[in-house]
Amino acid sequence: MQRKKIITSAFSNLYTDQRIEKVCHTLYESGYTIELIGNDWNGAEEMVRPYSFSRIHLMSKSLKTAYFEFNWKLYHQLKKKADRNTILHANDLDALLPNYLIAKKLNIPLVFDSHEIFSEMPAVQGKMSQKLWRYLEKSVIPDIRLMITASESYAAWFRNKYGIDATVVQNAPKKIDNIPDIPENYPKILLYQGVINPFRGIDKAILAMHHLEGVIFKIAGDGPKKKEYEELVIRENLQGKVQFLGKLLPQDLRKITLTADCGMSIEENGGESYYYSLPNKVLDCIQARVPLILSGLPEMQNIKQQFDIGEIIMDHQPEHIAQAVKTVISKGRKNYQPELEKAAAALCWENEEIKLLQVFERASETL
Repeated sequence: MQRKKIITSAFSNLYTDQRIEKVCHTLYESGYTIELIGNDWNGAEEMVRPYSFSRIHLMSKSLKTAYFEFNWKLYHQLKKKADRNTILHANDLDALLPNYLIAKKLNIPLVFDSHEIFSEMPAVQGKMSQKLWRYLEKSVIPDIRLMITASESYAAWFRNKYGIDATVVQNAPKKIDNIPDIPENYPKILLYQGVINPFRGIDKAILAMHHLEGVIFKIAGDGPKKKEYEELVIRENLQGKVQFLGKLLPQDLRKITLTADCGMSIEENGGESYYYSLPNKVLDCIQARVPLILSGLPEMQNIKQQFDIGEIIMDHQPEHIAQAVKTVISKGRKNYQPELEKAAAALCWENEEIKLLQVFERASETL
């Protein structure tokens, strides 16, 4: 039987969004016709995908106006492309309204995938835009029937706030079966991977390098705080201990991850979206069989309780971060392998995509 058409949309240039790529690939491999819509905000690098995709051109110079422009243009794109044989798939709150309106207009199913608690992100806290996002959330989400989110804590938040039962599909990487031999590095490598944003603990980890010898801190990624943290490294005279690797292609980042002695995910409590998150980097390091230092936020505590894959930092004092790194390095990466193997078998995309497909099966049944 011919599968239905799915139109997936996101305020994203699509290039580095691994969750959307994995979701679309799984749906495509399962026989759905996929059309992916993003935008060219922050660039439009060349991509090759086995399914159809397009990027809406945005003329806006500020992010605030870009959101309005994207939603307006997305509405008209969906109006042209969607029909009664379509499932709409909105990624995050900033793409939800056009999908919701078209789903209502055509009486077709909508799957909402909330990668985070968008209205509680640090970038919008205390701003007028937060009130607008909260209003949209409150107006639309209680009426949604099919929702996915990225952590159990997020699902509990949405259930308590809006009475909606979201299916948890963690943003786990695909299974890596053949891990190369663990390198014998000197100096040892502490790795941060991801967006260089506030509340990620990066600045504290840089200062922790004063308390670590025989360790180099590699920061893979780009973001709004990169220049500030580069200046911090110079000011603290840590150029020999901290390296900024820049933004890497996913396949290049995976190669770097495999070489690390210790990963880090020491997010701070920058609001409920951060507090309840399960960062991608945790699952990426687990799949690469790299132990981590972790902050004591709920999802990371939960992982640590199930699998002994690293150390929880006492707090964000640089000397305490350094102590956790020392513990991981002194135990050695090989020591953590049995628990990392168990965690990698459980926390992989092959397990998560089963739940994803069940949601879209339910959506197909409502057509």
